Amino acid sequence: MVKSSKKNENDIPQVVVQRIPVYIRILQEELNYGNHVINSQTLGKRLQITSAQIRKDLSYFGKFGKQGQGYSTEFLIKELKTVMGLHKKWNSCIVGTGRLGQAIINYPGFTPEGFKIVAAFDSNATILNLTHEINFIPVLGMEQLSKTIIDKSINVAIVSVPATDAQNVIDLLVLEGIKGILNYAPISPKVPEDVVIRNIDPILSLQSMAFYLKKL
Repeated sequence: MVKSSKKNENDIPQVVVQRIPVYIRILQEELNYGNHVINSQTLGKRLQITSAQIRKDLSYFGKFGKQGQGYSTEFLIKELKTVMGLHKKWNSCIVGTGRLGQAIINYPGFTPEGFKIVAAFDSNATILNLTHEINFIPVLGMEQLSKTIIDKSINVAIVSVPATDAQNVIDLLVLEGIKGILNYAPISPKVPEDVVIRNIDPILSLQSMAFYLKKL
């Protein structure tokens, strides 16, 4: 049973929020292995952090389980998915259907985790003339963006356009009411405070990795 000692969401550190999906993934793996009860020590070993940190992270969202008895794996997965909003289904779209965009559309991992890509958009006339759908997802012109967002109740957008176009695309998505954006373009876009944006740039990750590899 979860006791109501939840903290205000604004007081929860972002790093904790970012760790919760990792907890869910590890818990699901443990459940698949047949482990129906798990303790913070086991979770800590899997995640390479202390059991105390696990307990502290979970305490931001309530009290789970009983001391000394561990957690029900299935129950904890369910509760953490609710905490993260992953018990809902999020209709998503992608803007930009070049090689990266096509790879994202063809990636099978989005739908099982609650994010269903229901439409793709592009401004390239050649692509629109040659490609009407990718993996059964319709490819539409940008002029259909506004209507499609409303008709398909789209909440989340994935941006995979060149850096030179990214801010304009993001501005348009914000104007159309999109509140969650996953940006693959190598820029640091500006968005209003009520819009959640996450930037994915593998080059930056590789560059930060080089700091630890430079002595090799």
